Amino acid sequence: MSCEPLIRLVVGCQRGEFKADVLSLGVGIDSVWTAIVSEDWLLLGIISINASDAQANDQQVGEKLIGSSGEDSAHPHRRYNPLSGEWLLVSPHRSQRPWLGQQEATAEENAPSYDPSCFLCPGNTRVTGANNPDYAQIFVFDNDFPALLADSPEVESTEPLFQMATARGVSRVICFSKDHSKSLPELSQTSLELVVDAWCEQTRALGEEYPWVQVFENKGAVMGCSNPHPHGQVWANSFIPSEVEKEQRQQVDYARQHGGSLLLDYARREIDLAERVVIQSEYWLVVVPFWAAWPFETLLLPLSPVQQLPQLNQAQRIDLAKIVKQLTTRYDNLFECSFPYSMGWHGAPFTADDHSAWQLHGHFLPPLLRSSSVKKFMVGYEMLAEAQRDLTPEQAAASLRGQSDRHYRNKERV
Repeated sequence: MSCEPLIRLVVGCQRGEFKADVLSLGVGIDSVWTAIVSEDWLLLGIISINASDAQANDQQVGEKLIGSSGEDSAHPHRRYNPLSGEWLLVSPHRSQRPWLGQQEATAEENAPSYDPSCFLCPGNTRVTGANNPDYAQIFVFDNDFPALLADSPEVESTEPLFQMATARGVSRVICFSKDHSKSLPELSQTSLELVVDAWCEQTRALGEEYPWVQVFENKGAVMGCSNPHPHGQVWANSFIPSEVEKEQRQQVDYARQHGGSLLLDYARREIDLAERVVIQSEYWLVVVPFWAAWPFETLLLPLSPVQQLPQLNQAQRIDLAKIVKQLTTRYDNLFECSFPYSMGWHGAPFTADDHSAWQLHGHFLPPLLRSSSVKKFMVGYEMLAEAQRDLTPEQAAASLRGQSDRHYRNKERV
């Protein structure tokens, strides 16, 4: 193999496009400019100075792309999600299709620490006229435009085709920091521990009144976030939501059939296989799940039995703060941008039922696919048939695993 094909490819591609295409095949960012791609776009090897070194690596890198799941994972196939009971289609051969569609705007890189026009910054007046306190760390308040109301009137319709049910609840906002410019990966360890404590405390307090408490964060305008100030939300419901009902049914059925915890058994198997593990610590495991629908989706799992956020002990909370910082830093480093996502926690409902089958877990669902401006669209087949992905979970895990725990902005300051 000569160097000429590589030279022609690099000259013929924009730097960002080539970088993103190689990243989508699971190659670390530091190796992008020494990668060889054949005419059918399969990554064959990595060279240092000349192309002759690449031929010896062809088989090794090819095996890495396929993953230890076997030859079948390089071709279209379906995967089962035991947590939802649903299937998804994986189409690895589509990873390199040309993209002439929508390009997302990237988040502002130099946002101020304080924005006088921001409704969430300390001391500012919100749109309703309420004044924010001059808070220094965490600030929690009832959402000015709540999706749920505690005093919603009773409604009921049992007609089969037009059923209705009462929905009551509370919607709150959690400002993670007074600093308008810093998202989770750029907060200090101490600040992140306060965020974790807020998740746990809000869940505990609202769980005394409501059967379900949903902690979540939408990060980035592409995820529908209406304000760039770092914040999350907590919605407490008088009902058990549909997605939660699926997970509850699946975990209970698994426990009955296998006599154990679905997610604890799954965590042990992922550790044994190692191919989808992104981060492992004393108390937590982060994986790109075998059944991931979003390109760089991850699942956060405690390594011991925990049903709900408030049950986390101090050591688990401190470790979780470290894990969240590492994971979100790797997300940002992947395409050197403020990586958008929706994330949230699922745990046992706050009811008197037996919840021994439940295991607490966190979902990170980011939309970006091949660069900071190209996202995955869940449309067409995904909306009408079932979820579909191009990049395999094994490739996504390798890309995230290869990122530094040091944020790219901090690297630039050195």
